Amino acid sequence: MATLTDLEAALRGVVDPELGADIVALGMVQGLDLADGRATIHLALTMAACPLRRQIEDDVVRRIRALPGISSVEVSVSPMTPEQRSALMGRARRKAQERAAATMVNPLTRVIAVGSGKGGVGKSSLSVNLAVALTLSGRRVGLLDADIWGFSVPRLLGVTGSRLAAGPGARILPIETAGLQLVSTGLLLDDEDRALMWRGPTLSKALEQFLRDVAWDQALDYLILDLPPGTGDVQLALARLLPQAEMVVVTTPQKAAQRVAMRLADMARRSFLPVVGVIENMAGFTAEDGRHYDLFGRGGGQELAEELGVPLLARVPIDPFIVEGGDAGRPVVSARPAAPAARAITAAAERLMQLVPPAADETCTARVTLLAEQLAARAGPGQPAD
Repeated sequence: MATLTDLEAALRGVVDPELGADIVALGMVQGLDLADGRATIHLALTMAACPLRRQIEDDVVRRIRALPGISSVEVSVSPMTPEQRSALMGRARRKAQERAAATMVNPLTRVIAVGSGKGGVGKSSLSVNLAVALTLSGRRVGLLDADIWGFSVPRLLGVTGSRLAAGPGARILPIETAGLQLVSTGLLLDDEDRALMWRGPTLSKALEQFLRDVAWDQALDYLILDLPPGTGDVQLALARLLPQAEMVVVTTPQKAAQRVAMRLADMARRSFLPVVGVIENMAGFTAEDGRHYDLFGRGGGQELAEELGVPLLARVPIDPFIVEGGDAGRPVVSARPAAPAARAITAAAERLMQLVPPAADETCTARVTLLAEQLAARAGPGQPAD
């Protein structure tokens, strides 16, 4: 069962989209109540009509609902006093200084980790096509192939001949392809058939380097991470390095795959990484004569989503165009947008943007507070700011 300490730990993953620090560190959490599985979170925002209020509330609810034993979440919002706003800006400035050695990922960037309990469920293909679908929707997207051992993303995007290079400040420059930024260990090797025999600590260090030493575009709306299967070092490092990350779980319809995927969801929950949704891959095959065959069973994705209390983002059918596009380095969502799998993945991307929207252009924290400071300075000591 969740405790008040668990609630506070989960809320440290809710980042104010403008100030780039979590709402606990900023002092925006004014109180926590927990009784019989019902959690109440008391927040103080710079103003009650904050344009980002809905986004912050949704993030809070999603993270608290991911905790064990939580049946309902209520968010109570009140406006800050001038003294509280002043203290908030002081904390925000200190946090900005502390983040000097943190990752190069902008706090405004939404981080979506695509994971699976085991290999062979099509997780990498889905990661690539989700990233491309988000790009086609007009979003600026980064794709990190965090499957350090089993990298396949460069081939799926047709960039196996490219190599990562250093830029200003010795930062690694991502490869630009298909309208997105790409980083992968496969772009460090001369031969994609060479095995990487790295132990666990090296894997987490590699992920850390990809997040801290890569010159990720600060205007990214989304960063998609293709995780290795299972619940190992990379997944644990992700929770430490990017506490604002959220997870999409990929499974196939069969019961065995569903139960393995449940272990990944349990790891995410215990690491305070909320699961935002489930994608069921290989959800049957429809032949040319119209007959449908459930080759790997049916309903596993829906059952997993219901068990986790999250939406089923899509049921992606078996589609030969996915294989064809992957081998040719042409993702199905862009190469064959009318294909059944492409339509399902595009729908999943659209649903994902609804659940985890990009940071809004309008802000209600530093912008408002800094404006008040400027007006007060212009008015002079002892004069009203308005």
